Amino acid sequence: MLQIQPLVSVVILCWNRKDDVRESLTRLRGQTYKEIEVIVVDNGSTDGTIAMIEEDFPEVRLLKMPKNMGIEAYNIGFKNAKGEYIVILDDDSFPAEDAIEKMVDKFKNDEKLGIVAFDVRNYFSYDETNKKIEERKNTSAAIQKYLMAFNGAGAGARKDVIEQVGFYPEEFFLYWNEQDLSFRVLDAGYKIEFFSDIVSYHKYSPVNRASWRAPFYYTRNAFWLLWKNYPMSMLIPLTFRLIYLVFYYSLEQYTTVYIKAMFSAIFNVKQIKDKRKPVKKYIAENLRIPFDVSFTFYR
Repeated sequence: MLQIQPLVSVVILCWNRKDDVRESLTRLRGQTYKEIEVIVVDNGSTDGTIAMIEEDFPEVRLLKMPKNMGIEAYNIGFKNAKGEYIVILDDDSFPAEDAIEKMVDKFKNDEKLGIVAFDVRNYFSYDETNKKIEERKNTSAAIQKYLMAFNGAGAGARKDVIEQVGFYPEEFFLYWNEQDLSFRVLDAGYKIEFFSDIVSYHKYSPVNRASWRAPFYYTRNAFWLLWKNYPMSMLIPLTFRLIYLVFYYSLEQYTTVYIKAMFSAIFNVKQIKDKRKPVKKYIAENLRIPFDVSFTFYR
């Protein structure tokens, strides 16, 4: 008897990356796993992305946002997904041809597995000869002693789990959204595991599309990530540590963007009002967040 495979929803958020989106959608057509629906949420692109998708990829469910809504638009894609599992991609990333098939197997074998973290590799090292990727023994899932988040350029999630804990934090707009969701998934008793044999490729950009955006949102959201998720015994010293880093790196890099971001976090704290839910101390201590990454953009 033929076994019915669960539907997987691939959700891609795009904004003015027409050529990258075309390649990602083309690659998805080559997946070995066939029970897939592809949802593209367009964040107000003006470069012809919408027309390209409508003309070249009629099978894609295209959700058009009236403006750039940031990661809030991802949540619209998640809510419209019909699949049991969701694959999360950037507009400049795509999974290896067998990635979704392997991901489904991982979920089937472990009901407490909430999120599968793909091995996100640099696209520019991609083997265009299509030689088979040599699989490494995945010891990370078996002996992993620490907690981890995931990379939004390649991950799978159980839809019912992220519905249960809440989707991406819409108030963040950009950055740290994966870490915020990870806190809630782990605190609900589910696992996030990395699998080195489940691969996606990401076009790492050497230049941020708008130079002020990354340092500003990384810094502001670092404060909100702390204030929403950490128990008070950790929140206070880490907040003072972040304030110190803001002033230190502002002086080192001759910029005011970190200070502006810090004050934005303070003056707009009402955006996270009623969203504070401290996670278990074990999770806060062992889900390592590299807060210093916020201060690396002007070096």
